[in-house]
Amino acid sequence: MRRPKGKIEWSDAPDIKKRLKYLAKHAEIDWLVIDRIFTYRSVNGKTRAYARTWGLPGLWQRALDVKPGYIVEVVSEHFDKLDQSDKDKVLLHELTHIPMNFSGALVPHIRHGKRNFKGRVDELIHRYLRNK
Repeated sequence: MRRPKGKIEWSDAPDIKKRLKYLAKHAEIDWLVIDRIFTYRSVNGKTRAYARTWGLPGLWQRALDVKPGYIVEVVSEHFDKLDQSDKDKVLLHELTHIPMNFSGALVPHIRHGKRNFKGRVDELIHRYLRNK
């Protein structure tokens, strides 16, 4: 597949914000501060990812005198082709990157050791499917 030429462009994605609210409610993700999660749709990116979560580290929060926040970016070329069920799974995966203390940091993918990222994603998907 050929990529369109041009710079990466971002636009507000209120549909994604609305879906995040819905998913957070039905997956019982009560630690999110939805008003501090910003949503964007990108086009012309070179990533193979369907979506990305961006955090605002503590030092930036201090320098800018702002509260913790996150951006959930969906990559239009990949994300928009998915059916709703797969979109929800991708968004729940992205929300798993946000720690329970909502600090601005990101939870990494760790396969072994103390954290089980995939298990946490699966748990959120199961909770969502049970409650929707």
